Amino acid sequence: MRAVVYKGPFEVAIEQVEDPRIQHPNDVLVRVTSTAICGSDLHMYEGRTAAEPGIVFGHENLGVIEETGEGVTTLSKGDRVVMPFNVACGFCKNCSAGFTGFCLTVNPGFAGGAYGYVAMGPYTGGQAEYVRVPYADFNCLKLPEGTEKETDFVLLADIFPTGYHGNELADVRPGDSVAVYGAGPVGLMAAYSAMLRGASKVFVVDRVAERLQKAREIGAIPIDFTQGSPVEQIKDQTGGEGTDKGIDAVGYQAQAQGEDREEPAIVLNSLVDTVRPTGALGVPGLYVPSDPGGPDEQSKKGMLMVAVGRLFEKGLRMGTGQCNVKRYNRHLRDMIIEDRAKPSFVVSHELPLDQASSAYEKFDKRVEGYTKVVLHPQAA
Repeated sequence: MRAVVYKGPFEVAIEQVEDPRIQHPNDVLVRVTSTAICGSDLHMYEGRTAAEPGIVFGHENLGVIEETGEGVTTLSKGDRVVMPFNVACGFCKNCSAGFTGFCLTVNPGFAGGAYGYVAMGPYTGGQAEYVRVPYADFNCLKLPEGTEKETDFVLLADIFPTGYHGNELADVRPGDSVAVYGAGPVGLMAAYSAMLRGASKVFVVDRVAERLQKAREIGAIPIDFTQGSPVEQIKDQTGGEGTDKGIDAVGYQAQAQGEDREEPAIVLNSLVDTVRPTGALGVPGLYVPSDPGGPDEQSKKGMLMVAVGRLFEKGLRMGTGQCNVKRYNRHLRDMIIEDRAKPSFVVSHELPLDQASSAYEKFDKRVEGYTKVVLHPQAA
């Protein structure tokens, strides 16, 4: 089958790789009709992880079941399904508690598994014509038949639940004011989710004009950090108090204000200053224990200079960690079905799989309006 294969920093290629096959009675094989490029994929693409050449990318996958293992009981050939990026067993201690992003079964020695991602287990990614889904009864979410709302539903694999998860981590409630740092796909989903949850005012901080325009279009207040301190801009619009809640949708590759260099802790520290005393922070943005491309020796080891004293002094709470997609994907699916949510506003490009290399390059450079790319390996 054809698949997106990592060749080295800033290079992917479409290559023929081995077709997946049923390896366990609980597996299914899915013919992939939509698969999205994630900002997390760019960390590997840029060589900022320990990913080795040869890995097949793709953890945001939707398609139609082509084959089922003999132990599968709730799924059938022809079912249209979307899979959480988390590969999870459904029965370990963490899965039973709802922490499916930290499954203890699927990736021995590590809490959590995912498709096509470094250190997240042996699961081939879905930026390909087919993908194997283990523990399929648990990991597949059924969708309505047909092709309707395809670009909405594919976002259930990761970024829509992850944006929603940022709000859960920050305990966003009706009437809250919220600051979201980062207007990439997850940041826009976090802002959108905040409004779905009844937030009174949502600020979105970024420097990319197209992304800030997307934030404006959904009713958020765009804050361009190249025009001055985002903390002061937000405080000027909240009576000097700051917001009730804050969400970091950027992670460790954050850019220093007014400079073309990285400052890994700047978003965390800006949120500590942005959120009012006794508020809360949600951090779904990715941080890693090691970063080969870090700007200094400490950040290369995942050690950041965060204003913990100020965090403590203000009585702020902070929640972190990758999204447990299964907690949210069913009710977010139902909101899409009932036209209560339409997350596909974030999708800027839908392309055939053969254009993946160009799409990665343009998405990485934030050019030509690239905000979110959905690839279509096969016809729906």
